[in-house]
Amino acid sequence: MRTYIGHQQAVSAEDFVELALGTPVELWLGAEGETDEERAARLDAARDILADPEYSNLPDDVARIAAEVIEAHAPELFNVIPLVRPAGRRRSSRKGAAA
Repeated sequence: MRTYIGHQQAVSAEDFVELALGTPVELWLGAEGETDEERAARLDAARDILADPEYSNLPDDVARIAAEVIEAHAPELFNVIPLVRPAGRRRSSRKGAAA
């Protein structure tokens, strides 16, 4: 079974992310062994993309995608339970108070 997003075939998870973002993942994360000049050029290109009105929703899209991935693969991270301090156990506000 083949999966297409638009006219592009998505084969790997990286393909899905790239097609969802509209940019290669390496643009944002860098590539292993990149030189200082390559890094500067990559960051310059990333700044240009973020300045383009077409990509104004990119930060929100990235946050949404990250949250969906975390929720799918580690749902326990979203199970937030407030901690309640037991009654009668307060911290002393006095300096040097005995424990």
